[in-house]
Amino acid sequence: MEYQLLKHINSPADLRQLTVEQLIPLSNELRSYIIDVVSDNPGHFGASLGVVELTVALHHALNTPYDKIVWDVGHQAYGHKILTGRRDNFHTNRKYKGISGFPKPSESEYDAFGVGHASTSISAALGMAVAAKEQGEDRMVVAVIGDASIAAGLAFEGMNNAGALNANLLVILNDNNMAIDPNVGALNEYLLDIATSKTYNKVKSDVWRLLGKLPEARKFAQRIDNSLKSIVMRQSNLFESFNFRYFGPVDGHDVVYLSKIISDLRTIKGPKLLHVITTKGKGFKPAEENQTQFHAPGKFNKHTGEIIKPQHSEPQPVRFQDVFGHTIVELAEKNPRIMGITPAMPSGSSLNLMMKVMPHRAFDVGIAEQHAVTFAAGLAISGQLPFCNVYSTFMQRAYDNIIHDIAIQKLNVVLCLDRGGLVGDDGETHHGAFDLAYLRTVPHMIVAAPMDAIDLRQMMYTFQTQDYGPVAIRYPRGGGSVVDWKVPFETVEIGKSRLINKGEKVALLTIGITGELARTAVQGLENEPINPSHYDMRFVKPLDEEALHTICKNYKELITIEDGSKQGGFGSAVLEFMAQHQYTNRVTILGIPDYFVAHGTQQELYKECGFDANSIANKIKEAWNR
Repeated sequence: MEYQLLKHINSPADLRQLTVEQLIPLSNELRSYIIDVVSDNPGHFGASLGVVELTVALHHALNTPYDKIVWDVGHQAYGHKILTGRRDNFHTNRKYKGISGFPKPSESEYDAFGVGHASTSISAALGMAVAAKEQGEDRMVVAVIGDASIAAGLAFEGMNNAGALNANLLVILNDNNMAIDPNVGALNEYLLDIATSKTYNKVKSDVWRLLGKLPEARKFAQRIDNSLKSIVMRQSNLFESFNFRYFGPVDGHDVVYLSKIISDLRTIKGPKLLHVITTKGKGFKPAEENQTQFHAPGKFNKHTGEIIKPQHSEPQPVRFQDVFGHTIVELAEKNPRIMGITPAMPSGSSLNLMMKVMPHRAFDVGIAEQHAVTFAAGLAISGQLPFCNVYSTFMQRAYDNIIHDIAIQKLNVVLCLDRGGLVGDDGETHHGAFDLAYLRTVPHMIVAAPMDAIDLRQMMYTFQTQDYGPVAIRYPRGGGSVVDWKVPFETVEIGKSRLINKGEKVALLTIGITGELARTAVQGLENEPINPSHYDMRFVKPLDEEALHTICKNYKELITIEDGSKQGGFGSAVLEFMAQHQYTNRVTILGIPDYFVAHGTQQELYKECGFDANSIANKIKEAWNR
């Protein structure tokens, strides 16, 4: 495709030189450009296709970057990036040292706020709107939030405060009935009710066509609109109960009308909500028909939509998430106390497997990590055994709930933290860097990290054989080296490590997936006169103190390795043990350094942080030679 209009758009200022009629072909070009690039360089796909027209309309109607746009989560911001000076660099999206897959203020002045986690946009935009008022600036501040994200508690907190402050804020609700998986919950049903009420929308449209164009009639038209909602629909409007002026729903793919209504809303002060109806994956039929798969599909054929999977001649290692999904079903079939919970990640966590066969015992609670944890606590105190599966980066949002609602009460909840450590292309907002450090400080908590898929399976089995109190099992994105993982169940001794390799002089102490990296490093030294011992510690809490006494008494050099923060993590726990018992061995700590690591493949990031197999081998050599 030639991209006759898009090739001249180097900033929104160029876009604003176009007529409203030209916005239609520009939107088509922008959608095609996203398809062309993302089909070959994978990223978040369907969400950005769904807001192409909205993105074009926003930058046409607003004076960005003076006016501010806050994209919630940021999955949908590819079109925004392309229109704001990053078109020619878009092929580096999510690649190591390339542009970020999410809005990032350090990358562009058009990225008003750094995002990556859901439901932050309204609160952030409200802060900007209040600051603009204080500074005497007449800027428009817009929060673009999806119907999944707006159901989370933080979004409601922001709306509640915005209504009370009467701030000049526009919230655009991008309603497509999808997150990564289909949306759930009462609010989703409410929005569906608004969007599908043909009687209300027909009458509302006629009223606004007659009266809405006249400034003097706007208040009258709004009163009629409010009455229609009460008469035609079962409920009065939820958003207006927060003191927001509600407009919509409108067609989110009518770029000309969107540009006009956004321009009109600029003249209306106070908190406003524009409800737009969109289709996730719009304009690419396979993405429209399979919205979950095309949220982030990997490489695909842009003509047919066929997913291009790497060709392997041998069976590939199982993913940790699939081990969790299949194992919890297997355990739940025998243990009626087991229940499953995930906050809006059923396919990503593989809890969808349990939801299919035991829908009454497995729950997607929506984007609500805090609720997920306390919901699990309520199940546990009533005698059930919940396995609560949350991505590590998102579990940070529920830290207080872990402490207050689970740990203090010593409740039997198994927290399964998927995507622990460096997750790769999603970058700093999604790395699970801090879980080992923050969880090991919590009293009564058992913190385990399986080295491989079989270890995860056995840990899950162990923690349902009796009541252990609060437990966290932390495992990485993707897989390790295990192919045949479905072995007979065996219990794991709590707080006990295992010896992977018996050597001398130098001891490697690994936790989780870094054990496989260390094993590869040791195997690479087979032709050299270097043979370190390797202990897979398995537990950060409780530590295997018996093994640590043996290690400290028999090895001068210790190397701890973790796919987590060096500050306060597993290595720190070993140092605390040594200080308590007055050991003076030399310790090298390998892990995630004290900065926010950007995006790249997992192997690229392991190397940057210094604990890929080659870096570990070099550290072993240094310690051996000392």
